[in-house]
Amino acid sequence: MATMKAMQVKQPGGAFEEVELPIPEPDRGWVRVKVEACGICHSDMFVKENLFPGLEYPRIPGHEVVGTVDAVGEGVGKWRQGQRVGVGWHGGHCFNCEACRIGDFANCAEQKITGMAFDGGYAEYMVAPAEALAAVPDGLESAAAAPLLCAGITTFNALRNSGAGPGDLVAVQGVGGLGHLGIQYAARMGFRTVAVSGSSAKRELATQLGAHEYIDASAGDPGEALQKMGGARVVLATAPSSKALEPLLNGLGLHGRVMIVGVDNEPISVTPLQLVAGRHSLMGWPSGSSLGSEDTMNFSALTGVSAMIETFPLAEANEAYARMMENKARFRTVLVP
Repeated sequence: MATMKAMQVKQPGGAFEEVELPIPEPDRGWVRVKVEACGICHSDMFVKENLFPGLEYPRIPGHEVVGTVDAVGEGVGKWRQGQRVGVGWHGGHCFNCEACRIGDFANCAEQKITGMAFDGGYAEYMVAPAEALAAVPDGLESAAAAPLLCAGITTFNALRNSGAGPGDLVAVQGVGGLGHLGIQYAARMGFRTVAVSGSSAKRELATQLGAHEYIDASAGDPGEALQKMGGARVVLATAPSSKALEPLLNGLGLHGRVMIVGVDNEPISVTPLQLVAGRHSLMGWPSGSSLGSEDTMNFSALTGVSAMIETFPLAEANEAYARMMENKARFRTVLVP
């Protein structure tokens, strides 16, 4: 029996352990992918620490996967052997629930999450439902494309659904794993892009990424700074910090909206007046479906958006994960089997 190497979490809170397992066979409607790269995401913590309902162990994490189709199960017509594909957070849907009936697959009541509902990409091979696959354009190298399957689609989808138009002021809070992509997308979508960070240290980088202006939140109230610029049509909150987000609510312009993509467990303090005055809104945005992943990668290849990555061999998953969790990575870590 042919085998593969994988990095597996055997029990909650445990380290990633290198194991040798049989190469999985795709069931009907599923596809096997030979993994070329898998990004490490902060959300992989959910698997490692058992922070998501219904998890079963042992489990192989990883939902930023790029590789090639290695085998297809019965009933799969779209995908062919050798085709480059990606598998992101969205690992499949039921097609029958209310969300699926209106095409909102990312909010499927029975949604599968890659690396949680089934084994993910911290391995040499993985299997996934056919509807979870996204075609990868030729212009993207696999390791660079991997983070676009989560960090990329999350920021890209949020911005294109934000209601902002060309020339509108869009503030990207945080210049990190999500924010460095959000700045690039915002600038290339034609928004007047303002980067907001907690110090002056990332000013030069933000400018290089495409930001037109920069706000150092440690030097004064960032909400006031946005108001002096005319008020933000959209604030894309990428840093997982409710406390850092709160001052930006006062920086919204007419009909302004805060879109949260960086997840924190702490409550956000907001008054009704902050929302009613100016018809402001506060909302969250999940990543998206496989079609959204294709759109993200195609737009990235077309406009030159690129994730800043550090690569590690599969066996060094523990070191790569720790570097990401300690905020030492600049800005995404990627495993290359």
